[in-house]
Amino acid sequence: HFMKLQWEKPDFDALVGGTESWCPFCGDKVMQVTPCFPKDLIAEGRMRRNDMTIFPNLAPYDTIGAVATFGATHFIPMTNFTVDLMAGAFGFARDFFRRVHASGHPESVYHIINWNYMPPAGSSLIHPHLQVFSSSTPPNLMRQEIDASKAYHLAHKTTYWDDLVAAERQSGQRYLGRIGRSHWMTAYAPLGVAGDVLAVVEDVCWTPGLTDADLRDLATGLARVMAEYDKMGIYSFNMNFFTAAESDEHFRLHLLFSPRTFFSQKLGTPDVGALQMLFNETICMAFPEEINTILKSAF
Repeated sequence: HFMKLQWEKPDFDALVGGTESWCPFCGDKVMQVTPCFPKDLIAEGRMRRNDMTIFPNLAPYDTIGAVATFGATHFIPMTNFTVDLMAGAFGFARDFFRRVHASGHPESVYHIINWNYMPPAGSSLIHPHLQVFSSSTPPNLMRQEIDASKAYHLAHKTTYWDDLVAAERQSGQRYLGRIGRSHWMTAYAPLGVAGDVLAVVEDVCWTPGLTDADLRDLATGLARVMAEYDKMGIYSFNMNFFTAAESDEHFRLHLLFSPRTFFSQKLGTPDVGALQMLFNETICMAFPEEINTILKSAF
């Protein structure tokens, strides 16, 4: 019996005010203070597309760790991320991965898009950006999913993710809807306190295999989800692409969206406490089926 899924947003003018003056992603600074890739990986040093930029991350998660900005705008409210903007940024990151793969780099196995939006989600900058990295070693939860998917395929001769989508569609308790090849549902075992949204893409096992249409479908679903969580007072989230290797046909690429918040906006109390931090026990303030009824109207 938790509190209602409703939060008070901060004063964004106070939160954002003054941060543009020292932001390394704003104006000409993005091309002056950010590092460059080795020429044998990205010959031009940084990748540019319109006003979006991809450059190496100064605090990389792996050998090939990069940052992809959404463009020149310093602050974009959550509900102002248009389908075109998100699909364009995801496509830019995917094309970076394709170039990494074409280079023959040994780390070009798992290609991950990671999005921490706003401070409650762990972002140290207001300027919207993605973390994109290629690695020969998958992160822990992703590795467990890949291994379990393979074991499921060997045991049942079917694909777990396809079976999951079929079961959720039949049940209807958590299934939200289909957009192109992506199937959207509230995750049955959420990691976040306000529930998680899962999108499984048919017939795609790794990020470079996503088509422009797939990326637009994912962006469309995200825009709908963001609009509904905005009504709860949520303004921050984590989002990841879970990807396998090119040969892992037993896997399906999926997106996980997890809203983040402060339990107390005034005190800055985070939504991660001892149970999650030390026991790895997640807490959700409502059942996924209840959250489904809140989000369903958007689909």
